[in-house]
Amino acid sequence: MDQDGLADVIRRAQGRDPAAFEALVDAYSHRLYGFIYRLTGNRDDADDLLQEVFVRVVRMIVKYQDDGRFEAWLFRIAMNLARDRVRRIRKSPIVSIQEYGPPDEGDRAPGILDRTPGHERGPPETLELADQVDRLQWALDQLGQAEREVIMLRHFSGLPFNQIAELMGTPLGTALARAHRGLRRLRLIMEEAPDRRDEGDRPQ
Repeated sequence: MDQDGLADVIRRAQGRDPAAFEALVDAYSHRLYGFIYRLTGNRDDADDLLQEVFVRVVRMIVKYQDDGRFEAWLFRIAMNLARDRVRRIRKSPIVSIQEYGPPDEGDRAPGILDRTPGHERGPPETLELADQVDRLQWALDQLGQAEREVIMLRHFSGLPFNQIAELMGTPLGTALARAHRGLRRLRLIMEEAPDRRDEGDRPQ
């Protein structure tokens, strides 16, 4: 979606047009789901938080001032929700999803949250692909939070570094340094990472 098309969709969403919300879901749900999943490492959390991102969009978009940085605004919402979820899980390892409660029905746009956007479940993944995904997630979990977030924002979500720096509240040079350092560490971790399947097959 180009900037002119996005600006039009935002204006219509601010007018509570359900089709405009659908367009935003279709445009961003895949990238948001992957971003949240890589930050939380949990598919159920990613499903849950993706829904919450769009609930927040429905609530807040009327006040959004379109300055050409909608993606940064959207991913800031996702990043803050993911940070809060990870923080809560670390403080209390057993957390019931029910504690978060269902979205307020008054905040729903008709039809857009009745499915889990961006996470279409296709045929089962091959064991090899699943292992690669598990190893990548394991390796990402070894990084510090700031390094992991900047890698996800740049290489999965596709945000430019100037927006990443603004979103994370850091100078541009710091964001670039974190990305460079994080990618270097990620490569080293992946090279040294054990094969998760072999590890599971070892005798106890």
